[in-house]
Amino acid sequence: MSLDTNLDTVRQQLGQAGIELHISKKRVKNINFRLKPHTLMVSAPMHVSASQILHAVAKRVPWAIANHPQVLEQYRRRQNTSSDPSAVNNSVLLWGTEQSFTLSPDKKIAYYRQQLSEVAPALFEKWQSIVGAYANEIRLKKMHTRWGSCNTRAKRIWLSVYLPAYPIECTEYVIVHELCHLHHANHSRAFWQTVATAMPDYLQWHNTLAGKTGQMD
Repeated sequence: MSLDTNLDTVRQQLGQAGIELHISKKRVKNINFRLKPHTLMVSAPMHVSASQILHAVAKRVPWAIANHPQVLEQYRRRQNTSSDPSAVNNSVLLWGTEQSFTLSPDKKIAYYRQQLSEVAPALFEKWQSIVGAYANEIRLKKMHTRWGSCNTRAKRIWLSVYLPAYPIECTEYVIVHELCHLHHANHSRAFWQTVATAMPDYLQWHNTLAGKTGQMD
């Protein structure tokens, strides 16, 4: 069995648990693992061979699959109060601007859903031609662990109803991100290059949603 085939097997095992594998070489002393929601981050020393990395990752697959539900639950608890930046009270943020009225949490979700459903068709029409990929179906969902998701086989894209709390460029970035998955199903270097080509300033909006200003892992 070839090295590529082994790596594909590992990715498939993780993928069945909803986990994507990201491997990068950095100036580190050891092979390091970081399990995040839907992602296993692996950083390896520059001198370590691909076969050594694969061997180390394969040994960590059971650990990642076993601990992923707990990581998701912890993240979900944080997101319950952080997905909507106005969740601590009944104030309403629309496209990053505080509104002059308040809404209960349930009515706020309904309001966000309505606002997102109104702008989504035009945004998809704009970005699909730029990305060169087209969705068959667009759906909105109350998601706490993701801003968007893509079923590449059905070409179905889901958007989080919390997105209207943020600047509209954040929604555009999520749309671009998910459309680019129709070209690349993973988060490979080619995927991020496709995102950057379509939306050169994507990192600003990615970081806004991630709650950070530094570069991505």
